[in-house]
Amino acid sequence: MQVQSMHFKARAGERLADQRLQKNLKKLSTKFVTARAQVVQELEEFEAIRNEAVRRRKAALAKLDVWLERFEREATRRGATVLWAETPAEAAQLVVEIARKHEVRRATKTKSMVSEEMALNKALEAAGVQVTETDLGEYILQINDGEPPSHIIAPVVHKDKEEIYQLFVRTHQLPREPGRVPEIPEMTREARQVLRSRFLASEMGITGGNFLVAETGSVALVTNEGNEGLCTAVPRVHVAITGVEKVLPTLEDLATIMRLLPRSATGQVISNYFSLLTGPRGAGERDGPEHMYFILVDGGRTGLLGGDFEEMLRCIRCGACMNHCPVYQKIGGHSYGWVYPGPMGSVLTSSYVGLEQTLDLPQAATMCGQCHVVCPMKIPLPDLLRKLRERQFERGLRPWPERLGLRVWGYVAQRPALYRTLARLGVRVLRWMSDDGRIRRLPLASGWTDTRDLPAPAGKTFKELYAERRR
Repeated sequence: MQVQSMHFKARAGERLADQRLQKNLKKLSTKFVTARAQVVQELEEFEAIRNEAVRRRKAALAKLDVWLERFEREATRRGATVLWAETPAEAAQLVVEIARKHEVRRATKTKSMVSEEMALNKALEAAGVQVTETDLGEYILQINDGEPPSHIIAPVVHKDKEEIYQLFVRTHQLPREPGRVPEIPEMTREARQVLRSRFLASEMGITGGNFLVAETGSVALVTNEGNEGLCTAVPRVHVAITGVEKVLPTLEDLATIMRLLPRSATGQVISNYFSLLTGPRGAGERDGPEHMYFILVDGGRTGLLGGDFEEMLRCIRCGACMNHCPVYQKIGGHSYGWVYPGPMGSVLTSSYVGLEQTLDLPQAATMCGQCHVVCPMKIPLPDLLRKLRERQFERGLRPWPERLGLRVWGYVAQRPALYRTLARLGVRVLRWMSDDGRIRRLPLASGWTDTRDLPAPAGKTFKELYAERRR
């Protein structure tokens, strides 16, 4: 997927002006946020489970090479082929080679964010392979000229029922009742009918992998639609693609984290479908693939080990941080310009594709701390965003007026007497500039007052007001 993060400000401005999008994004707070709060409250031992899950993820990452080698041995022993890719492009080429080896012309695919990194659909279509997305949200985006997902869990959350129906009308060419938009169950039934023949004709099923289990050589898949079952049981070839950081040592580790993932992602106690797949179809088994491949992608992940951003490797892609982020709730995922949006995306994108291409993403946060509070893996996202800001400043990547302003502020802040004098002067000037207690225009800081009025200060500093009150 092409990186467009350098256009964040322009994209965000367009999304803020899109009233239809603003209405659609309200689903985040009315569905995911409230649902998560309810199921977390119902689980009395949630914090204890959370602490244990964090401990287990840390332990897995501390010996990542050991568990990856163990996974490869166990998966190979059970008949699967394990392949390694240093870059997303290499991973896409491996999938193309597998398709050519098995003379695949039709493939079905489940939702996979790693495959978005790889631009996998484009690579397969260039090789003559017809790819069908089978997650309903991803399918809707695919028939909309390959639009990228705007959310890692709910990829089409930015569209409403009417928009989706128009895509169905344009694509499916079925008889319609004029002037009537069907209800959602009718539309899902229509999509199911269209996809059924694609499932049955598929020669290769492509999935992501929520987790890998080292002790058994298995991949765990979590969905709410059951499409992963048809993608892995019907085709003769199954390719599972995931990042190297997703490996867990044992089934017990998996069970612990699965108590957190659906609760944090969609506010469910458990997802509708959970598959644990180990190896190709064995002798006497009636379904499953004849050939099974695992493609483990680095894509910059191992570069985070031992560094300031290693904690991001604990991320289980639940989407809770973006559901609760006041910035994401207003601009949606496409503004961020790459695969991963929201707070976690701001850190991952900057880490994987470089700070030079993501200058505005570390700034795209209010630092309210909600993302840290709700993260099931306790990733300190505000702290990581601050570290990215520090690196930008150190490398001179921020605009010179901003750098100059911060240096001046730093100079003043280290000199208390000067700071107090300028603070007394500043509050009086701001009070003088106000109109009916509001500041409507602020020179050198128009970004604050172009779209909002600021309340004027009292004309005295806090220390002065406190001293008067004591007297």
